[in-house]
Amino acid sequence: MFKKLNNIGDCGIVCDFGEEVNREINANVIKLFNHIKKEVLQGNLNGILNYTPSYNKLIINFDLEKINSSTIIDFLKSVDFSQLNLSQNSKKWTIPICYDFEIDLGNMSKKLKIDKDEIINLHLNTDFFVYMVGFVPGHPFMGDLSPKLFLNRLKTPRVKIPPGSVGIVEKFCNIYPYESPGGWNIIGRTPTKLFNKQNESNPCLLSPGDSVKFKLISKKEFEKLSNE
Repeated sequence: MFKKLNNIGDCGIVCDFGEEVNREINANVIKLFNHIKKEVLQGNLNGILNYTPSYNKLIINFDLEKINSSTIIDFLKSVDFSQLNLSQNSKKWTIPICYDFEIDLGNMSKKLKIDKDEIINLHLNTDFFVYMVGFVPGHPFMGDLSPKLFLNRLKTPRVKIPPGSVGIVEKFCNIYPYESPGGWNIIGRTPTKLFNKQNESNPCLLSPGDSVKFKLISKKEFEKLSNE
């Protein structure tokens, strides 16, 4: 299952599942993430400080005074992925989006040689899979877009992207939880808040392995939801 298990420094291990980016590989990363989380919560893996999933890798950081890399690697090699269930931890979300707040639909239409309505319909009809959350707290990286919508990043990233902006690059879609720099093609905006620091146990709305479907709303509905 693992392509490689390597130490990174004295207190870290990288679980490498390969270089490809697809749902099958990412599902195994998320299964391992959830399994480690469960074992840590049950007190079976003392000394684990953090475990961070990406598209095809998972990094484990640990306290060298409480556990060592050999113990963790032995644990990892004993994991039976066929017994791990992804669906029991994943959630399905419907997230509202208003395309009136687009920034790049005009340029996207020219580059892709399809009209704006088709771009919107393709986006609305995609069942997005959350591969990972990162960059800033609560920021999801979701796939997989139709090849008809594949676009590169902007040549010059913007200094400020409004919070809630929904962007696409290549086969991925993201949502900016906060105002931040960014080079993705902005297709619309959502009023949904993706990160709540008051919720200490689970501040991120979305988690790796969740699925997302976007729902079209008007500008008036957007403003109403934003004020609630």
